[in-house]
Amino acid sequence: MHGTIESTAKCEALRERASSLPLEQFDPGDPELFRTDTFWPYFDRLRREDPVHYCKDSMFGPYWSVTRYNDIMEIETNHSVFSSASSLGGITIRDVDPDLRRESFISMDPPRHAAQRKTVAPMFTPTHLDNLALNIRKRSAECLDNLPRGEVFDWVDEVSIELTTQMLAVLFDFPWEDRRKLTRWSDIATTIPGPDGLVATDDERMAELAECAAYFSRLWKERAEQPPKSDLLSMMVHGAATRDMDARNFLGNLILLIVGGNDTTRNTMSGSIYALSQHPEQYRKLRDNPALLDSFVPEVIRWQTPLAHMRRTALADFEFRGKQIKKGDKVVMWYVSGNRDEQAIEKPYDFIIDRARPRTHLSFGFGIHRCVGLRLAELQLKIIWEEILKRFDHIDVVGEPKRVYSSFVKGLETLPVKIAA
Repeated sequence: MHGTIESTAKCEALRERASSLPLEQFDPGDPELFRTDTFWPYFDRLRREDPVHYCKDSMFGPYWSVTRYNDIMEIETNHSVFSSASSLGGITIRDVDPDLRRESFISMDPPRHAAQRKTVAPMFTPTHLDNLALNIRKRSAECLDNLPRGEVFDWVDEVSIELTTQMLAVLFDFPWEDRRKLTRWSDIATTIPGPDGLVATDDERMAELAECAAYFSRLWKERAEQPPKSDLLSMMVHGAATRDMDARNFLGNLILLIVGGNDTTRNTMSGSIYALSQHPEQYRKLRDNPALLDSFVPEVIRWQTPLAHMRRTALADFEFRGKQIKKGDKVVMWYVSGNRDEQAIEKPYDFIIDRARPRTHLSFGFGIHRCVGLRLAELQLKIIWEEILKRFDHIDVVGEPKRVYSSFVKGLETLPVKIAA
């Protein structure tokens, strides 16, 4: 109990600091704010007082923060000035050493971006999603039926990770017995190395990603010798825009698809349980009317915002909302802030599962880089909740979640829950 009191006091102090700290000292990308879930008042104040904000000193170097919904959309669609290119640093606030940068279609600008993205797009057509839905429902039912009753367990590990990892294995036609490697590689790709992290150094991180590349290279050679199939790897092997990728581009696209398939669904799946536990009236509303799942799913994706930001790099000097952005400057679009923007979303801090316009959110990005797998993510969430509502009257959250130390991945590491016996 003493530790809980200390933790609560620390969080309250961090929140209070947001109201008293001079704006020029704001560093909203500090991962500790996300680990402690205390970043909200910083973005609230920035949207009000300094919506395009410059941080000159942080663990990630200097960067601009764009915090309002409509401003984010404007930056997101101005490809002539704001680049996603990995050669300039890529799509996250954290710069990667130039020798370690990996190109993927999300970290490409037009026109190269479209050709590589188009290669994997058939995976996410309505017809293919209908086929995947049968698989998702079967595996969701099996997972839920095997959950313990009357005892505490970790929802993140037992359900969110397991189901998203199974889905990734299906999408890649990946060896089933090794499927948890996919989760590990996804986590390694986005982690911040340090004494308390998954790895201590960038060298350790790259060694594990090299294992990922070697494993997939073996699968690549196998698929190249086989007729085209409907898995993502086969699509890239036989796609004109992707079959001759160099090693970095290959690993970059693999990591993009693994992280995209893991983090969005996994963290929203966990976040949905936590959100309903914090809003029991919405949980009752959903149980009474499961048809509300159609609006519940996009609302919880907005609410969780599983990836907190995307980053661009300025290709030229540019004046934006009265601020002088210089060529080479890092510009961070804070989706997590845009999704709480009162000017774009009515009552953004309320969790409303029958919201009139639930798809008004930035969680999947906007424009040409909008998440290619967003319909699959929504489908997985809808099916798992259909199956939950068939089985359980209630899933009780019995402790606070442990949050990821990251200002990119906004996720839960653990979430203790209990289902009545």
